[in-house]
Formats: sequence, structure tokens, C-alpha cells
Amino acid sequence: MIIAVASGKGGTGKTTVAVSLALSLTDGRGTQPLLLDCDVEEPNAALFLDAQLGERREVGLLIPSVDLEKCIHCGRCAEVCQYHAIASVGEKVLVFPELCHGCGSCTLNCPTEAIAEVLNVMGTIERGWAGQVEFAQGTMDVGQAMAVPIIRQLKRWVLPDDPCMDRPIILDSPPGSSCPVVETMRGTDFVLMVTEPTPFGLHDLRIAVEVARGELGLPVGVVINRDGVGDKGVEEYCAVEDIPVLMRIPLDRRIAEACSEGKPPVLALPEYRPRFRELFEGIVRVVEEGAR
Repeated sequence: MIIAVASGKGGTGKTTVAVSLALSLTDGRGTQPLLLDCDVEEPNAALFLDAQLGERREVGLLIPSVDLEKCIHCGRCAEVCQYHAIASVGEKVLVFPELCHGCGSCTLNCPTEAIAEVLNVMGTIERGWAGQVEFAQGTMDVGQAMAVPIIRQLKRWVLPDDPCMDRPIILDSPPGSSCPVVETMRGTDFVLMVTEPTPFGLHDLRIAVEVARGELGLPVGVVINRDGVGDKGVEEYCAVEDIPVLMRIPLDRRIAEACSEGKPPVLALPEYRPRFRELFEGIVRVVEEGAR
């Protein structure tokens, strides 16, 4: 079971829910959930887990490197580049790494084989353990523009080709509904949306649900965080769209204090552990019902 924990907007408590869900699934029977922090622009799940990261890799994209002695300045490389990441100007060839998507078209189409590919490092991926939770994260280097390649390589490195359904796998998604979110959701079994009962929360929830359910065809459920504030707009929307509300987390000062100290609710407040376990069981039921 692969679950993406997402949110239309930042600050809804997405990471808190993802970490708490993973920790709630550890038990004396040897269950070892896998948690991936795919919010590579600002990963912070490790702060709540006190994870020990033992493996580290540099990741990026293969970008063109031009041998000017072989280049005949025909301009074919620039013609085939959809992203305008390479330009032939007079007797010079300019490469713009921040625009390159690593498709390799320029290399394949060069008539004189003057273009080779070199790794443009964009960030790092790391993996290790936090108690019984296997953990991995990606971190994008400052100044880089694209998070998707890092998320894609993190998933390829850590996720098994045929994940065992008995092992829960949780992906902490970036906020919003842009390309990094889509890449995180792709290939999962379920998307758990964390929202808050406010007009802003509802607005961004609608967009995120359209991406997950409308574009990717994934089942969706909702966690309402800070329940008790705002209005009933989120609940009314979920009822109309037939989206199950699987958990409500009240506006509890104790949770805020625990998070400010880097402690997830299931550790600071043990009464929340069975509630997050019930959340997982609710996700399983929704997925099984959808498969019938």
C-alpha cells in the first residue's frame, strides 16, 4: 500500500500527519513502514523522526557538453530542443542547465557526435532508519529550479519494483498542486489530503483533488486538521464530491506545543496513536472498496 500525503496549501499539517501515520504503524510484530520525504525544496520530516541517515547520493540530470572541435555549428541541437536549453550562436554553442530537462534529443540528433552528456548535480538523496521506520529524503540544492528529477530518482532508489502490500509506504508530498506534487502522487494507491476548515483550505483542496482524482485517477480521502475553526465549507464539499473524511484533528494547543518541540502527536500524546492506526485502516477499506 503506497499512500501519498498531500495538501493543496502549505501549513496544513501534512508532514505531521505523514510522520504520525508512519509511527502509528510500528508495532511489536516487526512492521517496518517506509516514509519518503518528497518535499525536496524544504524537507523536514527527519526533524520529527530523529532519523539516522547512512546512505547518500548526488542526483541530477544529464545535460549536454559540446566539443567545439567536432561541432560544425549546424544548429540542429537548438532546433530539436523543446525547452530552448541550447543555442548555436555564430561559432559558439550556449548551454543553459537551468532549462535543460535531460531528454537527450540534442545528443541523438548531432550529426558529428559533438555532444556528450555530463551530470548536472541538482541535489542529494539520503536513506536510513528512525527506529522501526525506514526513512528516505531528497534535498534540492539552493538555486536549482526543478524538483521533479530529484523526486523521481528518490522514488526509483527507494521504492521496490513490486512493493509488498503488507508493508505501508508513505510519501510526504510537497504542498500545492504543481509538477513536484504530480510526480509524488504518480504510482501511488491512495492520496490522503490534509486540509483545514477555512476558505483558503477549501480553495486549494479543490485544486489538489482535481489533480489527484481528475488527472491521475487516484482515490482520495481527507483529514481535517485544526477541526473546530473556520466554517463547514470543506465538509460540505467532501459530501457533495463523495470524498470520505477519514479523520478530524482538533485545534489542540498540546499538538502545537509538541510540534514546536519537534515531537509528532503520536509520541507526545499517546492517545493519538490508535486514532492514526484507525486512519490507516480507513484508507485500506476505501482502496479495497474501490477495487471491487
